[in-house]
Amino acid sequence: MDAFLHGMAILADPYMLGIILAGTLLGIIVGALPGISGSTTTALLLPLTVMMSPAAALAFLGSIYCAANFGGSITAILINTPGDPSASATAFDGYPMAARGEAGKALGISAISSAIGGIFSVFVLIVAAPLLARLAYSFGPPEYFALAVFGLSMVALVGGDSQVKNLMAGALGVLLATVGLDLTTGVERFTFGVYSLSDGVEFVPVLIGLFAIAELLEQATQRAGDAGYIKLDAVKLPTMADYRKCGKSIALSSVIGTFIGALPALGATTAAMICYNESKRWSKYKHEFGKGAVEGVAGPEAANNAAVGGAMVPTLALGIPGSTTTAIILAGLIVQGVRPGPHLFTEQPTLLYIVFASMFAANLLYLVLGLGAAKLFARLTLVPPAFLWPSVLVLSIVGAYAPNQAIADVWTMLIFGGVGFLFRRFGFSPAPLIMGLVLGKLLEESLKQALLIFDQNWWMFLSRPIVVTLFAITLLGLFAPFLARLWNRSRRGPAEATAIDIRPHQS
Repeated sequence: MDAFLHGMAILADPYMLGIILAGTLLGIIVGALPGISGSTTTALLLPLTVMMSPAAALAFLGSIYCAANFGGSITAILINTPGDPSASATAFDGYPMAARGEAGKALGISAISSAIGGIFSVFVLIVAAPLLARLAYSFGPPEYFALAVFGLSMVALVGGDSQVKNLMAGALGVLLATVGLDLTTGVERFTFGVYSLSDGVEFVPVLIGLFAIAELLEQATQRAGDAGYIKLDAVKLPTMADYRKCGKSIALSSVIGTFIGALPALGATTAAMICYNESKRWSKYKHEFGKGAVEGVAGPEAANNAAVGGAMVPTLALGIPGSTTTAIILAGLIVQGVRPGPHLFTEQPTLLYIVFASMFAANLLYLVLGLGAAKLFARLTLVPPAFLWPSVLVLSIVGAYAPNQAIADVWTMLIFGGVGFLFRRFGFSPAPLIMGLVLGKLLEESLKQALLIFDQNWWMFLSRPIVVTLFAITLLGLFAPFLARLWNRSRRGPAEATAIDIRPHQS
């Protein structure tokens, strides 16, 4: 209870409130700018947080994460161009509402639905994360190895549609995690005589390259086009009739979005798409979807913001990122010298409740800002790319160089910018690479420690019930699609055979 009260006390601290307000404003701005997502911004600003305290750094990054999803709905509604990928489903009905003169109403329901979904997920985070961490607190090196294997098994489902490409990217991330000095043997691996690689590949330059530089290169290959802008007079609060109409959609999407966000393989975009379909499935007004349905805006917005709190549950409790952005926040924890996982809840409980409080405050702030200043934020879409992207390049170089003041980190950033650009061109997602890089070190270190405990006897892993359970879940997750196809084929077989037997008699 003392940790909870200390965490909530940040809401009365002017400095922390200023940090949260700055993160919320920045999140809405970058969310409203097409092409600059919340994950790109958190990666770009990660070096800035090195100079902050761990509490301020997490509050800042968490506020950006919360607000960027809402910011993306502004451009999705007004110009049919989602500023953040998680707002893609919002454009299906948000833009048709704006086109018929209801842009203010669409933005109003978006702000309120986003806040409801976000606040709901924060309460789930407060309850679920400590329970999950309490279960994981008894973990030793064998259990952490099994947990890392389980987390890496999820890379097949993260990001792109091709599971093979996701596994390839994840394997590359694990390989990158082995670069540097092996503390067990004292042997340098894959450093190629570069002294700065002795400590391994730095998170910050890799993240900036994969997101900011790759996006810059992608934008440079596209021709500038004129978007059709919608006139916006004022944001309007939804009426009671609107609340009654979309209340079921908001409630259902908040629950589903939080659950999907907590799965280490999915994210806000997936949650929004699924909840758009579920909102339509359970709606009495299915014919309105795609033509400007209020529920079509409320459902996805509640879901993508609920997924934020859900994604933080495995990130904080287990050290397994629930989304691309939480992988960056996890890297921020590591850079700050904070060990993620269940030990946080016993070693630094106040820090965790500061994260909870900052996310709660950010959801309230973007509700107020969204209702009061959406028209101003909408004008950010008019920023010329000729000014925007050169600024991103300068910030990227400074951000990569500043933490260690090493020019090698700038080269790392540029190399991974090229890697990220090629990933996009050939259908690879950067998310599996990040998960492989984050979990690779845990995988290697816990395996070595476990083998030392077991005296090099691999079969001893099967003597630990939690390890066996995690291995079983991992195998089930990997082979479930194959088993489902076999099941469907076996059920289809007799029916097809019957059909073949019947046809000759009918002829």
